[in-house]
Amino acid sequence: MKYDFQQIVDNLFDGLYVVDNQRIITYWNKAAERITGYGADEVIGFSCKDDILVHVDDKGVGLCRGLCPLARTLRDSKVREAEVFLHHKAGHRVPVWVRITPLKDQDGRVIGAAELFTDLSNQSVIAERMRELEKLATLDRLTGLPNRNHIEPEIDVRLQEFRRYATVFGVMFCDIDRFKTFNDTYGHDVGDMVLKTVSNTLKHNIRPFDVIGRWGGEEFVGVVRNVDRDTLCTVGERWRMLVEKTYISHHGATLNVTVSIGATLAQSADTVETIVKRADQFLYESKHNGRNRLTAEGQTCSGDKNHLKT
Repeated sequence: MKYDFQQIVDNLFDGLYVVDNQRIITYWNKAAERITGYGADEVIGFSCKDDILVHVDDKGVGLCRGLCPLARTLRDSKVREAEVFLHHKAGHRVPVWVRITPLKDQDGRVIGAAELFTDLSNQSVIAERMRELEKLATLDRLTGLPNRNHIEPEIDVRLQEFRRYATVFGVMFCDIDRFKTFNDTYGHDVGDMVLKTVSNTLKHNIRPFDVIGRWGGEEFVGVVRNVDRDTLCTVGERWRMLVEKTYISHHGATLNVTVSIGATLAQSADTVETIVKRADQFLYESKHNGRNRLTAEGQTCSGDKNHLKT
């Protein structure tokens, strides 16, 4: 029995692309198009080191221009795996698990490599969650995130759970830095694009049991479960870093955006209003101390590494 292997690999659930030993992309399957937003005609013939997907690691370090996992495999022919964050064509960041395998000729010489990547952003969970939210009319139309009408009851439920079972959770209050600049300089269409891009980066990179929603304007509130202060800082810093590493292309210009974050853990006497107000106060401290930073429980967890750039 003969198999059409081209059809098989082209219809894999995971993304797959192949490069030669100069890192020129020679194959790009349908799943790669779905996960990245880039069609095969946009990437085949280009080098992956040209920052097409602009991979960064969990510390925000760019991988494509240096000796990335794929380049290392081309050098030493070892199979590698890693979690990285690729840049979607629409602008947001997508977490993926990559597996790189060397390709060899009959004489055992490395002639290229294949990278298989799996979308880790819980697409099916997100889709089902969005359908339920639409039924309850608690979905923000512009960003596709839960709105304030959903987040407030979510916090209330977590407070009741905290009082009954001592299950600690935290609240993150995020605000886009200098958002008015985008609207005033480029117009409200670009402002809406910024909101959507930041929303998608946050939505695709939260943990499955956490919730992020649009509170109003350029403000977002996240409910982060099962955390202590260190974990709260780790999660919030990851959000901040991934937004910082996100960019939007507009008429040939690259627009970067950052967020400031205030984060706090639930306290026994908290109400929805008090915990949100406390997170908002810590957000104000992040803004006051230079923006693009996270302040958790009154202490700065990250510094201002990169102000808004256009």
